[in-house]
Formats: sequence, C-alpha cells, structure tokens
Amino acid sequence: MNSIKRLFLMLSLLALTCSLPAQETILKEAETAYTNEDYARAAELYEDILKTYGASPTVYYNLGNAYYKSGKIASAILNYERALLINPGDRDLRHNLAIAKLRTTDRIEPVGEFFLAEWFRSGQNMCSVDKWAAIGLACFVLFVGCLALYFFPKRMALKKTGFYTGMILLVLVIAANVFARNQKHALQSGNGAIVFAPTVTVKSSPDNSGIDLFVLHEGTKVFIKSAVGEWNEIELEDGNVGWIRQKDLEKI
Repeated sequence: MNSIKRLFLMLSLLALTCSLPAQETILKEAETAYTNEDYARAAELYEDILKTYGASPTVYYNLGNAYYKSGKIASAILNYERALLINPGDRDLRHNLAIAKLRTTDRIEPVGEFFLAEWFRSGQNMCSVDKWAAIGLACFVLFVGCLALYFFPKRMALKKTGFYTGMILLVLVIAANVFARNQKHALQSGNGAIVFAPTVTVKSSPDNSGIDLFVLHEGTKVFIKSAVGEWNEIELEDGNVGWIRQKDLEKI
C-alpha cells in the first residue's frame, strides 16, 4: 500500500512539473496576442488556461482586460468580479472594474451603509482569504510569545509589555479569522451574477405573466436570492428585487 501511495505521489509531482512549462508557454502566447492587439485570441488562450489549470486572479484580470479591449463589457466585468473575489485588495483590479462599469447602461446606486459597517468591509477587503489566514496565524504565534513574556519574567515592565501587546495581538487574531471566514463564505456562496442579455425585463413573479417591474441591461451586477425552475429571484445593489430567467445571467 505504501508503495502505491509513493508511486501515486511521484506521478502527481511529475504531472505538476510537466504542466508548469506548458502553462507558462500558453501565458506567454496570450501576452503576445494581447500586445499585438489580437484580443480575441488572447481571451481564448486565457479561457483555456482557466479551464485547464483552475482559477487564478491574475488570469481572470488579464482575461477581463482582453474582453474590455474587445468591447465585450459584460464578459470583462464578469472576470474582474471573479478576480476580485479571490484578490479583493487589488487596487488596479478595482480601478479597471470601475472603468468597465462606466460603459454599462444601468446606473445602480448601492444602498447606503452605516459607516462602521463600511469601515469593516473596507478593512476586510484589504487582503485575500489566504493572507488573512497567514496574518491570523502569525499574530497567534506572537500572542503565545507575549503570554510567555507575561508569565515568566519577574520584571513588572516586561509583564506589562507582554500583557498589553498580547491583548492587541489577540484582537488582531480574532479580526483576521473573522475577515478570512467572511471572504471564504463570499467565495463559496457564489450568489453574484452579471446580466448577459442586451436588455431584460425583470418580472414580479417567476413567469412571463408577472408584472413588468423594471428593465436591466448587459453588464449589470445582481445577487441571486433564490431559484424556481428556469427563473432566479434577484436583488440589485439598490435593494430592488424581481425575477429574471437564468439564461440571461452568468454567475460570478
């Protein structure tokens, strides 16, 4: 059994080693196509990389740029949003997403947040889930060191330093874990979506006989609340809700 496990591990490492040069080759080919303004080819190559090697914020970002240059704004926004889920602290990514949204028809004003909630969300988006997890772990190790500094030295000054520094680190450990948990939930929930139909009428109920509530256009972001058959109940950032067909949406 151990021999089989070792063989499986060796084959896995060999496959990984062989795949890295291939991925680098495709990435360089995509970058060359983008530089030569062959944006359709670049987008095709980036899509292939994602299908073959899995999600990557950098590839999503580059794919979004290629779609933006091709004039496919909805696809650009979709891939910027996917990259943002993985790497929410990327300022260039947020800037490009904001620029792309300026080319959409709908202007949705988000519901105002309580300032503390806004600060909390801004702080949370400074790092990715992996970075917050690493920060939490590092702060916990330092916290344990501060406990030792508090309990073992006889000098009062060292005890005070260990105590107060430890309390600060404990708060950072809790905050980092909360931020990491929230971002992991956002990654796994997958309730965001982008409208891909040029124009779609949002209904009051999940059928064609429902009352027409409002019209959305390509590139608008929505949040899926529930599903009934081929219909999704969606909510906009301004709080408006309604029903739209699944085929008119692409999940982030």
